[in-house]
Amino acid sequence: MPIYEYQCTKCGCRVEMMQKITDESLQTCPSCKGQLRRLMSLTSFQLKGTGWYATDYKDKKEKKKTKAEKGEEKADKKSEKTSTA
Repeated sequence: MPIYEYQCTKCGCRVEMMQKITDESLQTCPSCKGQLRRLMSLTSFQLKGTGWYATDYKDKKEKKKTKAEKGEEKADKKSEKTSTA
């Protein structure tokens, strides 16, 4: 279940509540009974391990680029040797 963060418009206190996505938003502050509004906050959710872009697909593309670049460098060196001879 996600954790939602609310802030009171009257007293400014913040409240975190673990709720289902289908649950209604909180409306009143538990300390002053003022109106609450839901905040957008950062999460610590991070995808790790195999099967994710950062660990699988991204590295393979970079490896292919470096291999292609190495091939170009070898071709450049060969053309330099033949043009100087």
